[in-house]
Amino acid sequence: MNHAAAAVELRELLADRADPGFAVSMQRYFRTPVPALGVTNGAVTDLARRWLADRPDLSPADRLAIAHTLVEQSKHHEETLAGFALLHGIARRRLGGELLDHARGWLDLHVTNWAQCDDLCLKLLHHHLLGHLDEIPRTREWLDGGPWARRAANVALVKLVRRRVGKEVYELPLTHVFDNCTALMSDDEHYVQKGVGWLLKVTAREHPRAVGEYLRAWHPRLRRDTFRYALEGMGPDDRRALMALDGGGRA
Repeated sequence: MNHAAAAVELRELLADRADPGFAVSMQRYFRTPVPALGVTNGAVTDLARRWLADRPDLSPADRLAIAHTLVEQSKHHEETLAGFALLHGIARRRLGGELLDHARGWLDLHVTNWAQCDDLCLKLLHHHLLGHLDEIPRTREWLDGGPWARRAANVALVKLVRRRVGKEVYELPLTHVFDNCTALMSDDEHYVQKGVGWLLKVTAREHPRAVGEYLRAWHPRLRRDTFRYALEGMGPDDRRALMALDGGGRA
């Protein structure tokens, strides 16, 4: 399999589906301009699925290599998403730790917006981590990475706070949650802060007392938007009590 030729073919197939009007309209979801063809997320996923269906003997290593080429050479938003989509079906059982190695490089060098970061986290890394729970601690290495790696350190875990895996129930250690959030609470990047708030919010639904204690202890240092986002996971009484702490002195 010629990986470069496969990547070119996929880029051409995406270009054939380009909708300039949609490319313009989607810009409202981003804080800075995003180079885009104007192909919906669903259409990107469907294109990748159909392309793979015509190549049933493609090995996981080949799929990973083609995905890496697409992401590395991406000039449009959808090309990056297509690279991730090539790996959806094999992430949980047919790829090992090499996926996290690639993901770290993509996050630091090639992911350029929140939608790409979250697509990688929620559609690919989440499923991979479900099949490789022992690799979850590796995501803490991303706290020292670029802004999208730092966001991903939390977003990749939001669906793993408490999750049935086979016959067992997995619970993300609260020490992991709180250590991540404490490490990032002073981060200046908007989307990193959104990731902190998101992880605290979903954790609060399962562990309201522990998150309430954390918010009480750290509210002077938490950004206001992050604090209030985290409160969305609390019950009404706890939310009101914690809102009383939220004075006007924080950014």
